[in-house]
Amino acid sequence: MDLREGQVAVVTGAASGIGLAMARRFAADGLKVVLADVEEAALEKAAAGLRQDGAEAHARVVDVGERAEVLALAEDVYETYGAVHVLCNNAGVGSGAEGRMWEHDPNDWKWAFAVNVWGVFHGVQAFVPRMIASGEPGHVVNTSSGDGGIAPLPTASVYAVTKAAVVTMTESLYAHLKADRARVGASVLFPGPHMLRTGLWESHRNRPSRYAKQAPRRTPYRSLEQWEAAMRESGQEVRFTPVEQVADLVADGIRANRFWLLPESEHSDRQIRARSRSMLDRADPSYLEDFILD
Repeated sequence: MDLREGQVAVVTGAASGIGLAMARRFAADGLKVVLADVEEAALEKAAAGLRQDGAEAHARVVDVGERAEVLALAEDVYETYGAVHVLCNNAGVGSGAEGRMWEHDPNDWKWAFAVNVWGVFHGVQAFVPRMIASGEPGHVVNTSSGDGGIAPLPTASVYAVTKAAVVTMTESLYAHLKADRARVGASVLFPGPHMLRTGLWESHRNRPSRYAKQAPRRTPYRSLEQWEAAMRESGQEVRFTPVEQVADLVADGIRANRFWLLPESEHSDRQIRARSRSMLDRADPSYLEDFILD
């Protein structure tokens, strides 16, 4: 579909990082943008910045893990603008889980699934039927991750499992839209190809009390800056992809009606080949050996 002036884009997790970059890119293309996020102060600041740049921006505080709040977002958007052309289910959190899987706090899983999986599903159900019914071209972009969406990441297994679920959910959505000959497309986004400076590293700041850990963490949360310093001290190169580059990938992918929004990367390609080969050969997942040795 073409992205053009007057269309409406809804982005969740839009107060910062990838979400805000997408909102800015859509605004630059002349779209009206709706920003949804759980963090009110950051959300208002992001919307104010867009308006200052001449964009039409509408903001609403939303916890995408709460179905009623996503449905209310849809009602608000359709009452305000009467249409939605682009939906980016982008909100996501890290789980904060520690140790082996059998040691995880169940609330780490509940919270990560509420936002990363149920949040996407709520967005699909709240918006897609109306997008289809309008008869206008539309597109849905669901944010996954190479960590889980491409290959398992056992050191962050909760997050990885949720992102694998987003891929399968989007594949199913694509098939259903095609079966109904809808004028709405679907894409799954893998931000990258390198690390990203986003608020995901500090997701715990917005963790709801209903998903509070049942026992205190054994180790402090590590910030992106601390992780980066540790990597450099160990002699490992750390590269970052600008979030604006991810937003460009999304806009270009929507225009091309491209399903896999997967930037070119030798690392990702090796992971895909290794996992696929393991499955085709009915062999043990040797591509996990680096994690098994840790």
